[in-house]
Amino acid sequence: MKITDVKTYIAGNPWKNWVFTRVETDEGVHGIGEGTLNGFAKTVEAAIHELKQFVIGADPFNVETHSLRLFRDVYSDGGQIQGSALAAIEYACWDIMGKVTKQPVFNLLGGRAHDRLRVYANGWYRGPRTPESYYEKAKAVVGRGYTALKFDPFGPAWRVVDREDFALALDIIAAVRDAVGPHVDILVEGHNRFSVHTALQFADAMAKYQPTWFETPVPPQRISSMVAVAQRSPVPIACGEDYYTREQFSELLMHDAVHIIQLEPQYLGITAAKQVCAMVHAHNGVTAPHSAQGPLCSVACAHLNTSTPNFFIHEIFDDFNDDWSQDILTNPVKVVDGYITLGGDLPGWGADLNYEEIAKHPYNPNNFLPLFRQGWERRKPVDRAA
Repeated sequence: MKITDVKTYIAGNPWKNWVFTRVETDEGVHGIGEGTLNGFAKTVEAAIHELKQFVIGADPFNVETHSLRLFRDVYSDGGQIQGSALAAIEYACWDIMGKVTKQPVFNLLGGRAHDRLRVYANGWYRGPRTPESYYEKAKAVVGRGYTALKFDPFGPAWRVVDREDFALALDIIAAVRDAVGPHVDILVEGHNRFSVHTALQFADAMAKYQPTWFETPVPPQRISSMVAVAQRSPVPIACGEDYYTREQFSELLMHDAVHIIQLEPQYLGITAAKQVCAMVHAHNGVTAPHSAQGPLCSVACAHLNTSTPNFFIHEIFDDFNDDWSQDILTNPVKVVDGYITLGGDLPGWGADLNYEEIAKHPYNPNNFLPLFRQGWERRKPVDRAA
């Protein structure tokens, strides 16, 4: 079997254009992948078409070789863009392998380590940045059966905040804890916003509300900064979604400070993602992969998590996207009473793209998440020039 072509499709989700691939073979079997990257849909699409020359004519089963060549052989560090393009192609190869062997991808990754996956809700807090709004929406989330939920209470904050905004963020955290009660996990999202000292001030202040983690409180580029926060924070620190190489995770883990690792399979590919999970396992850590892209990302992460012994919790946006997003895949993941369960009766990802539905939602350059602008929580298209 040989790869004959790699095709791309973009669905214009209002808060992030979703990029998908279809890898075709000379035996008529195809696989699907995803390469979504906030603000860079067309760029990733171009990168996919530039990189596909390295896999055309190759056996789709050789994912280790593909992952190496798609990263090494261009002799450039394309960062998350290159990683997204690599994963978009490599995901589809795993789908093809599953279809040919008549196995779900999680069986190819080591088999079922978990019968079901506990999930946490994200994207649920669209609306005003007020304690009242977060309270009402958090109530609704747990009313749907979720036992964990994540949110960013910090508005457009960057590096430091004034006293009024500091107090508002804490009031929102308090409101969510009050809404969900003592037994639901609340996960506080930092979105790489703060300096080390501001992050620690927030960590100290929020500790009384017992968040399960404080996520990416400082920018990821200086691993020493993340380690400095993790070593002193009374709240567990979670991070990893920004990294796109095994080496970055190796450096993070060697400090033995962060033990909740949120790798992003769409920057790594499934091959490297599974290896990173094993690295985390060796450091007595747990994995909670970043799954904030499109619906195929949710499926791929579910297969990875099902086969990962040290998996912790699965992120889900799908229930809080526009209604049509559930029609992008023929068989999207479904949350029932706060859990996902993957069946073993469908090969590959167990889903295909709905190309007619994708065509109804064209690319829009204003579909991106502007995390440092007022009102980003509303998740609506934004004028980049504003």
